[in-house]
Amino acid sequence: MFAVLKTGGKQYKVQAGDVLRVEKLAANAGDKIQFNEILMVGGDTVTVGVPTVKGAGVVAEVIDQIKGEKTIHYVKRRRKHSSQRTKGHRQQLTLVRVTEVLASGAEKSGVAAATGTADARRAAHNAAAAAPAAEAAKPKRAKKAAEAAAE
Repeated sequence: MFAVLKTGGKQYKVQAGDVLRVEKLAANAGDKIQFNEILMVGGDTVTVGVPTVKGAGVVAEVIDQIKGEKTIHYVKRRRKHSSQRTKGHRQQLTLVRVTEVLASGAEKSGVAAATGTADARRAAHNAAAAAPAAEAAKPKRAKKAAEAAAE
């Protein structure tokens, strides 16, 4: 059985046992994650999603957080401007091993969904923004803040 999954803006055709290098995910080595954006599931019968297959999932285990190969960007201005600049970049990647392709019942598997680091940063930012409002509602802190303001 195989599946076509979408993560990090790319699509991958996977089956059990495959090792993938995907855009960095918010997970540690040894964690089990589940990809829920499945575009197609194949095997004896092929199911194509509109746009995704409902209830399908791919369970994977995070092997390691790695960096990709270095890409060099060289810029040189010609003629009167004698300036040049070299910039390098190494993309952060996550190495995962696909353990199981689920054609249905993925929502009941109990495995954490695979989220990218941008999603994790957004969630942490939203939680931090909601925390001060919750702290102000506590009576002891409000009392201490009132005493400090009075002094």
